[in-house]
Amino acid sequence: MKTQRRWWPGGGASRLAVLLAGFVLASCGGGGAARPGAATSGGAAVTITLYSGQHPQTTAALVAAFEKQTGVRVSERDGDEDVLAQQIVQEGSNSPADVYYSENSPDLQFLAGKGDLAELGPAILGKVPSRYSSPQGRWVGVTARVSGIVYNTRLVRPSEVPRSVMDLARPAWAGKLGLAPSETDFQPVITSVERTYGHAAALSWLDGLKRNAGSDVYPDNETLVAAVNSGQVAVGIVDHYYWYRLAYALGGAAHMRSRFATFASRDAGYVVDVSGAGVLRTSRHQAAARRFVAFLVSKQGQEIIARSQSYEYPLGSGVKTSQPIAPFSSLRPVPLSISELGSGSGALALLHEAQLL
Repeated sequence: MKTQRRWWPGGGASRLAVLLAGFVLASCGGGGAARPGAATSGGAAVTITLYSGQHPQTTAALVAAFEKQTGVRVSERDGDEDVLAQQIVQEGSNSPADVYYSENSPDLQFLAGKGDLAELGPAILGKVPSRYSSPQGRWVGVTARVSGIVYNTRLVRPSEVPRSVMDLARPAWAGKLGLAPSETDFQPVITSVERTYGHAAALSWLDGLKRNAGSDVYPDNETLVAAVNSGQVAVGIVDHYYWYRLAYALGGAAHMRSRFATFASRDAGYVVDVSGAGVLRTSRHQAAARRFVAFLVSKQGQEIIARSQSYEYPLGSGVKTSQPIAPFSSLRPVPLSISELGSGSGALALLHEAQLL
């Protein structure tokens, strides 16, 4: 199980961390003291607590801009989204969390199902197409990514790239596949396979992936993409932005020895993953917490994402990404709704059954 998400294996003084730090400072400014008109409680600036499973660099840029605009302070706790969701449940009414910001929809659906998220209302939900937010109005979609395959161009020719995620369980890929089964990004793909082909076929598929990967099992997608790029393994299943972030860290696509490709139109492995945010029902700062979630899907918040090196697709306020990735409108994913992707419980059960967790 991972303890914290990073954009680049090793973190620390990586080129990406240095560049992103500059981006945050240049684009957003610091939080600073509360100014006249800022949200206050008893004369002191309001501080909300954010539990964030999103990548820290993305979140840092948004938090800095929000604090500068509103004077509301944000105490951020980063971690794995599934761990944070379980922590919220365990903390119950004593949870200090005001906002939960998740990288994928299943954990948001999990908390919504537990009754831990408050209704957001149309002023926030209306900023994003309804199909990318909670069907019950308990959280709002903020960004999206798409799953596919990363492959080493020296080991796999473009004509050899599998068109279906199911092909990766075939014997032809034995010793060539890398897996990051503990990644929460992998769960929607498993759910998609199970809904498309049934439980037995999904389990058989996972067994095939496990055999083909052998010992090439990685703790996260960052490490998996780096392993493919270096030629340690030939292919891996990831969301698109991991490849783009590595390319950025290494100085551009020309320095990469790998490429990212989507599977065939509507294939079970071609999934749009939604990152979203919700306000905790037990939040002691409801107004400020809602203000933060509203900021995430506002034009300003979405443009920060669009211009950043997060390489995610903005979902709110009609903003489109400025990065050179496939237009969101051109994607042809499997047609699964947020409700159908569910809480991830079925995917986790399959991973345990296949002894991949």
